[in-house]
Amino acid sequence: MSKIRATITGIGGFVPDCILDNEELSHMVDTSDEWIMQRVGIKERRILKEKGKATSDMGAMAVKELLEKTNTRPEKVDLLICATITADVPYPATGNIISYKTGLRNAFSYDVSAACSGFIFSLETARRFIESGKYKKVIVVGADMMSTITDYTDRKTCPLFGDGAGAVLLEPTTEDVGIFDSIMGVDGEGFQFLHCKAGGSLKPPTHETVNAREHFVYQEGQPVFKVAVSKMADISVEIMKRNNIQPEELAWLVPHQANMRIIEATARRMGIRKEQVMINIHNYGNTTAATVPLCLWDYEKKLKKGDNLILTAFGAGYTWGTIYLKWAYNGN
Repeated sequence: MSKIRATITGIGGFVPDCILDNEELSHMVDTSDEWIMQRVGIKERRILKEKGKATSDMGAMAVKELLEKTNTRPEKVDLLICATITADVPYPATGNIISYKTGLRNAFSYDVSAACSGFIFSLETARRFIESGKYKKVIVVGADMMSTITDYTDRKTCPLFGDGAGAVLLEPTTEDVGIFDSIMGVDGEGFQFLHCKAGGSLKPPTHETVNAREHFVYQEGQPVFKVAVSKMADISVEIMKRNNIQPEELAWLVPHQANMRIIEATARRMGIRKEQVMINIHNYGNTTAATVPLCLWDYEKKLKKGDNLILTAFGAGYTWGTIYLKWAYNGN
C-alpha cells in the first residue's frame, strides 16, 4: 500500500485595506523610514481598524477565499487548526469562531499558541491527522491582529508588526508530493527576552498593569536576533542535509517575515540566492503566525508542481520549526 502523505492543495489569504506606512508612523513615534528600512526592511504594514472586527474575521476571510478557490464545500472539512496569539477572547478558541463564521459545521477546531512558529507547528500537527488516514480535509489558519498588542509609543517594536491571515487546505495523497520532513523545537529560557508581561494567570489584568503598558509585546531585540538567526539557519541547513537537497534544487525558502537581516542571514547559511527566497516583509511587516501562509498566498502563481520548499520560522518562547515539502500543483 502506498504511503499517505499530507499535501497542500490550496491557499487563501487576507490583509486589511488600511496601510500604515513608515511616513505616517514617523508622525506617531520618533522614527523614520530610513531607520526602519535599515534595521528590519519594513516599508508598510496593514492594520485592521474596523470597529467590532477581530482576528477571527481575518481568519474567516482567508478561509472563505480558500474554500472558493479549491471548490470545497464547508461541510466536507474535518478539522480546522488556528495558529494565533491574538485570540478574539480568552475562550472559546478563535478556531471555533472561524469555523462558525465559515460554516464548517462538521469540523472540530482549536487554537495553537506558538507565536511566530504557530503556523509551522499547526501544519505539522495537521499533517499527522491526515497521515492517520481518518481525516481527509484539514484547514490550517495563521492569523494575528498584532496591532492590538503593539505599543505605538515604543519606537523599537511598533514598526515591526501588522495584521493579516493566511489559510491552507491539507489533503491526503499517494503521489510524490506533500510534506516529507520537519524539525520542531522550543527553549523556555527565551521567555525572558520576548513575551507579554501581563494579561495571563501569572499577572492578571489590573488598572496597574494597563497603566504600566504591560499588555503589549515586550522584546529585547539583540538576544532575540542572535538566537533567531542561529535557529532558523541551523534547522534549515539540517533539513536540507538529511533530505539530500542541494541549494540549486531548492525552489523556494519560505521564511518567517520578522526581519530582513534574519532572512538574508538564513539564506546565506543555506547557500541559496535571494531569488529563491519568498519575501513580502516590506508590504506587511511581521504578522506573526500569518507570515508564512501570506508568503505562499503572494507567491502562489509562481509555484509549480514538484517544487522543493522549505518553510521555517522562529518565535517567542523560544519556538522554532521547519518543514520540507514538495508543492502539489501549478499555481497558475
